[in-house]
Amino acid sequence: MGLVTWYERRVLPRAIDIACGSSGFRQFRADTVAGTHGTVLEIGFGSGHNLAHYPDAVDRLLAVDPSGRALEIATPRIERSRVSVELVGLDGQQIPLDDASVDCVVSTFTLCTIPDVQAALHEVRRVLKPGGTFHVLEHGLADDPGVQRWQRRWNPIQRRIAGGCHTDRHVPGMLSDAGFTWAPDALSRGYAGRPKLLAHLTQVTARVV
Repeated sequence: MGLVTWYERRVLPRAIDIACGSSGFRQFRADTVAGTHGTVLEIGFGSGHNLAHYPDAVDRLLAVDPSGRALEIATPRIERSRVSVELVGLDGQQIPLDDASVDCVVSTFTLCTIPDVQAALHEVRRVLKPGGTFHVLEHGLADDPGVQRWQRRWNPIQRRIAGGCHTDRHVPGMLSDAGFTWAPDALSRGYAGRPKLLAHLTQVTARVV
């Protein structure tokens, strides 16, 4: 195993677990999944930080994540979880589920990293039942032009050290391009700390147009 592969497979999942497990994100996670119910698909399940926040209305959680190490880290959280967790795939760009088979889809800090994000969003649309909801918490391109400039400058470095993570993806634009819509009060955007180039969050509950 080469140094880069070792870093990506062993070190990076632990670093992401620590960064995404920050106490400052807990309320954001709880708010994001608050309206989920029935059968839920979580793309980018990672190390399971959302598990503690799913409401009682969730019966079953289907997980997609490419990192075996992240799933190892998640094991204690899965064992403590009230919700049954089933790993169903490794790639959010090709989800091995039937059309219209889930009530809700959740994505937290995942759309920043998926290589073909539009392919993943079309897969989300495909597997959602009519009337289903897509619950998203993501960092990305800010509204402030000054911050945007730094995000675009930093993006090549971020992609290299953080497993392909982008700092310059505009989350509402990506969702809109994929055919999602939302009520005005279902979208919030703002900074959740510093540095601003990494801390601009979008939180939204979206539906298919």
